[in-house]
Amino acid sequence: MDLFSKTISDEQTPLAERMRPRQLSEVVGQQHLLGDGCPLRLIIENDQLSSLIFWGPPGTGKTTLAQVIAQSTSSRFVFFSAIMNGVKDIRHIVARAKEDRALYGSRTILFVDEIHRFNKSQQDAFLPALEKGDLILIGATTENPSFEVNAALLSRARVFVLKSLTLDDITELLQRAINDPRGFADQKPALDDAAIEQLAHLAGGDARVALGNLQLVVETAAGAKIDEAFISRTLQQRALRYDKGADEHYNVISAFIKSIRGSDPDAALYWLARMIEAGEDPLFIARRLVILAAEDIGNADPRGLQLAVSAQQAVHFVGMPEGRIILAQATTYLASAPKSNASYTGINDALAEVRNSGALDVPLHVRNAPTKLMKDLNYGDGYRYAHNAESGYTQQDYLPEQLKDRQFYHPVERGYEKIMAERLRFYRQQPQPEEKPEEKNRHEG
Repeated sequence: MDLFSKTISDEQTPLAERMRPRQLSEVVGQQHLLGDGCPLRLIIENDQLSSLIFWGPPGTGKTTLAQVIAQSTSSRFVFFSAIMNGVKDIRHIVARAKEDRALYGSRTILFVDEIHRFNKSQQDAFLPALEKGDLILIGATTENPSFEVNAALLSRARVFVLKSLTLDDITELLQRAINDPRGFADQKPALDDAAIEQLAHLAGGDARVALGNLQLVVETAAGAKIDEAFISRTLQQRALRYDKGADEHYNVISAFIKSIRGSDPDAALYWLARMIEAGEDPLFIARRLVILAAEDIGNADPRGLQLAVSAQQAVHFVGMPEGRIILAQATTYLASAPKSNASYTGINDALAEVRNSGALDVPLHVRNAPTKLMKDLNYGDGYRYAHNAESGYTQQDYLPEQLKDRQFYHPVERGYEKIMAERLRFYRQQPQPEEKPEEKNRHEG
């Protein structure tokens, strides 16, 4: 299948396809990769191609770069869709590539769009050809290749990360489409700068969306003036880029959690709004707030967990859209609260110790002794009942002997946890009391 089997001048072809750059100088954006002296530009210009993975959001130029490479390289170029094709097709392409190399000494470049759509066993079909040098692979993916691309395949390819296009990038593409013969130069659509800026903003960094919206408004206007009001009526509302099962989902929730952890309620509200507007499950957000309240605030403000649990229950009861108010209250409270991860690190340290040292013996004096035999064996003997002390505390060892004086919980000097830290220091400084005979075994269990 030839990548260029279609003619880009076909008026029935979508504008985004007609305007696709044909050479490196026409590519807009990705200056961190394509600027003078940058790695991908040097690879293309010097025809020193090796297997590549292009990772980035939709509409950032992954397929475009593959086509530019096709125009610039001396290799045979084959387009392959992981949605439309299967392993049988791969074997056919590999056989042809092997034959071309053996008979003509020519290279074959296989561009695999949506490579993450293949499972990892299917991706294995590429490996023998890559190992032998019969094939050069260029993969495009919107998903994190660390998770979605076979490790063996990933180790044989260079990963280039593409970024969302800026407003200036999108504006340049729109203006080019309006003035280029492949676009609307013959129609001369009446868009002012404000309308173009609005289209650029609505694209969300996606060139394909920007050009698709431009095509829609120009064709709908049919020669009439295109202003901001007309665009709003035609396009209704911008669809935010947010796939609940993909990277953008995890990127936004990560930004939300880190904003709260960093005590920035304004940023937290912004990311909350992004999730709500994109249709995220409000109970997913509420669950993450409950986890955060325990992990990042903890005993610095114990009310944080109470509020987060109440918010989860209230959102479940009330639903949306009113649930947004409840989520906002919990978000701003947790973002403004004092922070401590002492409980989180404490349980992690304790788990690490258990995994390292195994099941150490429970000290005899803190064992349960519900039977006469166990009492005769001195289970529970020597246990000091804390409530018998005037302060409600009595010094004794509760850890296994091998872990005597080991400390897992390190409260911070913030919020309520500062008071807890002072109390624990007081307890630890108390002398070991001499136990009175009548206090022994007064309380069991």
